[in-house]
Amino acid sequence: MPAETVLITGASGFIATHIVDAFLQAGHTVRGTVRSQSTADRVKQTFLEYVSKDKLTFAIVPDIGVPHAFDEAVKGVTGVIHTASPFEFKVDDNEQDILLPAINGTKHILDPIKKNGSQVRRLVILSSFAAIVDVSKGTRPGYVYTEKDWNPLTYDEAAKKGSSTVVAYLVSKKLAERAAWDFVERERPGFDVVTICPPMVYGPNMNATASIAHLNESSAEIYRLMTAKPTDPVPPTSFWGSVDARDVAQAHLKAYETPEAGGQRFLVCQDNYSYQQMVDVLREKVPEVKDRVPVGKPHTGLGEEVYGIDNSKSRKVLGLHYRSFEETVVDAARSLLELAKKG
Repeated sequence: MPAETVLITGASGFIATHIVDAFLQAGHTVRGTVRSQSTADRVKQTFLEYVSKDKLTFAIVPDIGVPHAFDEAVKGVTGVIHTASPFEFKVDDNEQDILLPAINGTKHILDPIKKNGSQVRRLVILSSFAAIVDVSKGTRPGYVYTEKDWNPLTYDEAAKKGSSTVVAYLVSKKLAERAAWDFVERERPGFDVVTICPPMVYGPNMNATASIAHLNESSAEIYRLMTAKPTDPVPPTSFWGSVDARDVAQAHLKAYETPEAGGQRFLVCQDNYSYQQMVDVLREKVPEVKDRVPVGKPHTGLGEEVYGIDNSKSRKVLGLHYRSFEETVVDAARSLLELAKKG
C-alpha cells in the first residue's frame, strides 16, 4: 500500500516502540504521542535516521485521560494506532489510576478521529488477552480461547475497595476495547476499527526510555528470573500464553494495511508457555546467567494441562508468522544484559 501518515499513541512504550519501528520500516510517516518533550527527545535517539528525514515527529499529550487530549495530534493523519494505556500493578486507586485512564484514553481518541474522519480511515487498538480470558475458570483444561470470548468481570468488581490491581487491569482492557466497539455501533463513523489482543508480551527492549531500574512489567519478570538463585522457586504462571513484541508490532502493521481486517478483532499469540519453560531456555541458551536462574523441575513443560489459544485468524487474515518462544526469551535476555551494562 502507499505510504501514509500514522499517529501512534504512547510511542515510548515497550510494545509501541516496536510498532513505531515496524511502520517506519514499512515506509510510513509516524507521528508519536508522548507525555513530555524530554521523552520525545529520548525516543528520537532510537530512530535518528527517520527523524533526520522528517519521517518521525512527536505530539505532546501529557494526560490521555482528559477530554480533547488528542484533538491536535490526530489532525492530518490517515490512520491511528492506539497503544497508550496504564499497565501498573502498584497503584493507590484502581479506579483513578487504572480503570478511568484506560477507558477514557480510548474514548478521547475516538471523538477527534470522527471529527477528522474524512482523513482517518482506520483505528487499530492494542487491546489484550485480558479482555478475553475468564480468570474465574482457572487453567480451564480443554477449552480453547478465540476472538469470540470476552472477560466477564465488571467495572464494579474492579473498582470496589480491596479489589486487586490485576482485576482492575483485566477490566480496564475489556472496557476500553468495548468503548471502541460501542462507539462504532452508535456513531457509525467514517473510519473502521481493528483490535489486537495479545497475552503476555516478551522480547527485546528497544525503547530508549527503558532502564534496568525502570522496566515494563513483562521485561521485569524475565530480569527477576535472570538475577535470582538456582534454589529459588519458579514462580507460578498467571497467563498461559505469550507472544513476541516484534510479532505484535507486525500484527498492528498488517491490521492497518490489510483491507479485510477492518472491523475485526485478532487474538495474537505465539503459543502456551510456563515460567518453567522460560527458566529452561535461560539456563540452556544464555550461559551468562545460568548460575543465577531458578532450576525448578527442568523440561516438565507447562507442568499441567491448560487452556489453548487459537491464533489461526491472525495467521489467515493478517498473514502473521510467529517467532519461537526460545528466540523471544533469548533476545529479551540479551537486551536486558545490555541494559544492565548501562546501569
